[in-house]
Amino acid sequence: MLERVIPGRETQGRLVRFLVVGGTAAGVQFLTLAFFKRWFGPHLAFSLSWACSTSTHYTLNRFWALPSGRRDTAQQLVEYLLTAGFSYAINIALFHLCLTVLGWTVMWSAVVAVPPSTVVVFLLLNYRVFRRSPTAK
Repeated sequence: MLERVIPGRETQGRLVRFLVVGGTAAGVQFLTLAFFKRWFGPHLAFSLSWACSTSTHYTLNRFWALPSGRRDTAQQLVEYLLTAGFSYAINIALFHLCLTVLGWTVMWSAVVAVPPSTVVVFLLLNYRVFRRSPTAK
């Protein structure tokens, strides 16, 4: 079934590793959010936890889930940060909506805010930021 949605064995493997990294990064975000919300307001706590999660996400994707043949590391980091910024905009908007408009708790707002950007972020990271080397088979 995965073949119908995501073509190519290599891309499927990259997707599975990306999801493992995403789960790990989400774990980092929720653990640090639980810690930060004790001392900071909800939006700052969410933002700090997002930064911790994003650092984990970048490192694991760069070196394990989506290894890249690119040599322009500085440009790649800029592209990753732009992608992360796009992801953050989606996440903070949904977090704010759930927390402020719907009146949900900080943790439930974060749970809802994290997943929506996953597909877009995978596509951007897999096919642009951490794309395979043109010579890779």
